[in-house]
Amino acid sequence: MTLSRPMLVSLMVVLLLACNADPARSGPKAYQSSVRKAAVAGQFYPEAPLGLQQDIAAMLENASPPQTKGVLTALIVPHAGYRFSGQVAANGFKKAAGADIDTVILVGNSHREFFEGIAVYPDGYFETPLGRVAVDSELSERLIGESGPIRADATVHAGDHVLEVELPFLQTILKNFKIVPVLFGNAPDSGYEVLARAIIKHAKDKKVLLVASSDLSHYPDYKGAKKSDGRVIKAVLSGDPASLDGAIKEILDMRIKNEVTCACGADAIKTAMAVAKGLGASEIKLLGAANSGDVSGDKQRVVGYASVGFFAEKDDRLLGPLEQRTLLKIARTSVEALVRTGRIVPPANTLPALEEKLGAFVTLRERGRLRGCIGRFSPTDIPLYQVVANMAVSAATEDMRFSPVETSELKDIRYEISVLSPLKRISDPSEIKLGRDGVKVYKDGRSGVFLPQVATETGWNLDQFMGELCSQKAGLPSDCWKNPSTQLYTFTAQVFGEEEAAGHE
Repeated sequence: MTLSRPMLVSLMVVLLLACNADPARSGPKAYQSSVRKAAVAGQFYPEAPLGLQQDIAAMLENASPPQTKGVLTALIVPHAGYRFSGQVAANGFKKAAGADIDTVILVGNSHREFFEGIAVYPDGYFETPLGRVAVDSELSERLIGESGPIRADATVHAGDHVLEVELPFLQTILKNFKIVPVLFGNAPDSGYEVLARAIIKHAKDKKVLLVASSDLSHYPDYKGAKKSDGRVIKAVLSGDPASLDGAIKEILDMRIKNEVTCACGADAIKTAMAVAKGLGASEIKLLGAANSGDVSGDKQRVVGYASVGFFAEKDDRLLGPLEQRTLLKIARTSVEALVRTGRIVPPANTLPALEEKLGAFVTLRERGRLRGCIGRFSPTDIPLYQVVANMAVSAATEDMRFSPVETSELKDIRYEISVLSPLKRISDPSEIKLGRDGVKVYKDGRSGVFLPQVATETGWNLDQFMGELCSQKAGLPSDCWKNPSTQLYTFTAQVFGEEEAAGHE
């Protein structure tokens, strides 16, 4: 959706009033260690803690979202006053109740200020009548450290309701969690793809839930809202952000009477879609939908709401933070011992999970650039920790694309490990889920492999991904993947790595 700056500023003022109405910059670290006080308690939701607790409990009790499989990765929920959208939001939040979550990344589009880029609240606390929630300053700083439109800015968060209204629900259903509050400034070319890639990259070692805050249609009559909301929801359920852009353009071209926007948090929604795809979410479910006319009875001027969940297949073999740190240490010490002394030092292990016979790829990057990548699938003779040690050494010394790593480079090299599931033979390329699946192609004695994160990092579609895999990695014709005689295999990967060194981005 492309609007002029005056239209956007006017729209934000209207939205601020509408989302609760009866339907009707400073530099970085400006608010470091501050408390962002509740701004809309008593307006969008009850100010008294007991009344707020009772209202949320009742809405959660009445929530009846559909059955789903897998682990909730991302959630889209509305942000209007609880009397209008609270029950739809509860249908979404109920899916996260009791989940083991370290950090909730709250993403929305600013409804108070127009600015360029993406503003991350860097440090401190958000406060509601139910208490304070700490900002995950470590993860915030990682996101801020990415190049591009992401920056630290607490000032634009002051007074904006779009993230605040989600917090009381989260405080009710989760324990011991932190937040990363993020607002888009509504300027064209918002950079949601940059944010999504940064979240996927830096949230790998945490149990993260992304919550995107958005209402849907604003101010058409009931019939117009149903038409608009239906198209937006269908696009979201496709999992493709480009489909949402197309739906928004289609709705605007329809010129539905009195509609000023069909998704006030479009950038937040697209971020959720991209992150969920990148984290392997293969199930997308509509958890609840309604509009203000369903609640108030006024169907002349309404606002639409929906909750949508993104679910990844549960993998009980996922390694925890301790196992991840141990493997990364093994990778680094193995390479450094060989480069410094010329000797291979056998790794030691005391963790049972690392004794499993699993494949792994080890990727080396120097100042952010690829420096080597070699892996092995499904070993039957050696445990995972030994595979990682061997592949780390091979990536440092045997990747034919690079010269062997030298001692002077060691301090600048960062390690990333992809622990692999067993290969699965597929008969149709349509079975490949980009962002979730890695792919191995084999034909005429030649083979090539792309890890799952390649699709996320490049933004390639299936044709581009498979074409590059065949030509670049396997030395085969770029369209060989369409040949029935070509063998295709998929696999999934748990990916984790060391934090990039300061100043290397």
